[in-house]
Amino acid sequence: MVLIRCLAVLLGMSSVVVAQPLSVRWLPQTSGVSVRLRGVSAVSAEVAWASGAQGTVLRTLDGGRTWQPRPVTGTPALDFRDVDAVSAQTAYALSIGPGEASRIYKTRDGGTTWTLQLAITDPQMFLDAMAFRDDAHGVAFSDSVDGRFVIFTTSNGGADWTRVPADRLPPALPGEGAFAASGTNVAMGAAGQIWIGTTKSRVLRSLDDGRTWSVVSTPLATGEATGIFSIAFRDASHGIVVGGNYQQEAGAVDNVATTADGGVTWTLVRARGLSGFRSVVAWLPGSSGGWMAVGPAGSDISDDDGRTWTPAGGAGYDALSFAPRVATGWATGAGGRVARLTLAPVVVPADRGLPQ
Repeated sequence: MVLIRCLAVLLGMSSVVVAQPLSVRWLPQTSGVSVRLRGVSAVSAEVAWASGAQGTVLRTLDGGRTWQPRPVTGTPALDFRDVDAVSAQTAYALSIGPGEASRIYKTRDGGTTWTLQLAITDPQMFLDAMAFRDDAHGVAFSDSVDGRFVIFTTSNGGADWTRVPADRLPPALPGEGAFAASGTNVAMGAAGQIWIGTTKSRVLRSLDDGRTWSVVSTPLATGEATGIFSIAFRDASHGIVVGGNYQQEAGAVDNVATTADGGVTWTLVRARGLSGFRSVVAWLPGSSGGWMAVGPAGSDISDDDGRTWTPAGGAGYDALSFAPRVATGWATGAGGRVARLTLAPVVVPADRGLPQ
């Protein structure tokens, strides 16, 4: 019932929630584009950014009632699979592809102008995703090259990106990289933690802002088109990885695992797990153990730190982001699809109290 109490406060209710599991209200919105949107970043209940194919970057300032193009000039061929927003004015956009197609841009004026910050020149590199703890500290991950992981970090807002030396990283398995599906296979913690989920269902882990690294295997299935697609933590200890086989979206075999020790060990969820392939998982802000996982074929919600899951409806999406400290988020997907999400618990007057 801790999740229920927290969400009632978060939503500003004088009443309390008494029904479980939580449901989700899906409000489809008009993005104005038809390309696949695989990136989304919610800043507040009113501000969010989205990104996708054909150089697409969008922003809303009114809760999604309108979405405005904020294109990166001269990049119509780039596929922006990840967008990380700090505010209505400051955001980063990452494009994927071999070599020069992989780039990171930054705007400080709401997308009016963009600055190229990281331009990959090695044709063997392929950026997959990035994450930012704040406007200064960030990390970006590429598929491995010649058996070595490729990780870049910044501590000055992307003005400089530094590749982590190979001798500080464990060796990569053959062909190991990440799935560039939702921009969420990289996560950062408040105290310098970084976690990265790979195609081989392993998790790279740093506790010192990327200076040193270790790697651990998880029990998620791995193989062709199969592995970790998303990793998220609600604090320094509790995290979840999700994935599966993106070529079999209805499959739900060994595709979610949890950790309670910061990613040192992982426990596979077998009973009452996810109902299909999931490309992203996100913590529900303000809850102690509420999570949501989304994929092109559906979504699931958990209120017990991922130990059990319940289908949560929706048309199917690729990416998901909840704004910090508010129970509002957005999901994006194929065909320019965008939906605003709000938690929809059942409420009774406060004077009736909480069930024990």
